[in-house]
Amino acid sequence: MTDHLLVSKENGVATLTMNRPEVRNALSIEMRHAMFEAVDDIEHDASVRCVVLKGAGGHFMAGGDIKAFTQFTEMPPIERQKTFEARIHNLHPMLMALRRMNKPVIASVQGAAAGAGMSFMMACDLTIAADDAFFKFSYVSIGASPDGSGSYYLPRLVGLRKALELAILGDRFDVQKAEEYGLVNWIVPAADLEAETDKLAHKLADGPTVAIGNIKQLMYASGGNSFESQLAMEATSFGRSAATDDWIEGITAFIEKRKPEFKGR
Repeated sequence: MTDHLLVSKENGVATLTMNRPEVRNALSIEMRHAMFEAVDDIEHDASVRCVVLKGAGGHFMAGGDIKAFTQFTEMPPIERQKTFEARIHNLHPMLMALRRMNKPVIASVQGAAAGAGMSFMMACDLTIAADDAFFKFSYVSIGASPDGSGSYYLPRLVGLRKALELAILGDRFDVQKAEEYGLVNWIVPAADLEAETDKLAHKLADGPTVAIGNIKQLMYASGGNSFESQLAMEATSFGRSAATDDWIEGITAFIEKRKPEFKGR
């Protein structure tokens, strides 16, 4: 067990809080392993209908634990290469689970989202950010290239030329720029971030969970599918949605001119 990641579940919402505020929640080995376990559990927990990822102490995550990297500086180059390839491969099942799970994942961002923190933010489905949030795709600052799925999501969210600019220069930018680039969905006052995140998370958790999961999978698949493949996936997804109790409730509520009460099944 570790206190580097705090996990709570309440009213259909699972909240993962990265908890190393003294180092802006830099990613430790303990936090990594706790995230693997927590995401695997949440993916298979039908009572969880929305996930929130956030940081403690006024920051989201400032990236990897650079001070801890110094233990590897005396290794021969080939050993450093093998070590970091293995460490980064170990992240991949967790990142794939975030993408795969049929429930929405929200990044709630305050303060710094840099390096791996920015990559993790982009791996979430939606981002709500405080007006004091700032961003830096800072791998180049330590002579490294992106990990944590950042090189996959960044060009898809901001376009290739802007992604190259942000990655190669590694400059800091504010939340207004992040919204302009398409990295942030909503900006709220820092004092309201927790309340607005809770409101959004519970709105999603009260929604038609299967349909939301199908929407998520359709949108992520669209970039790699042919037109025909996407049409086929749409048909399958709509059929799967129509087989749910929530679909019947949605149709019934529409006819009866009332707000639907979805149960996530």
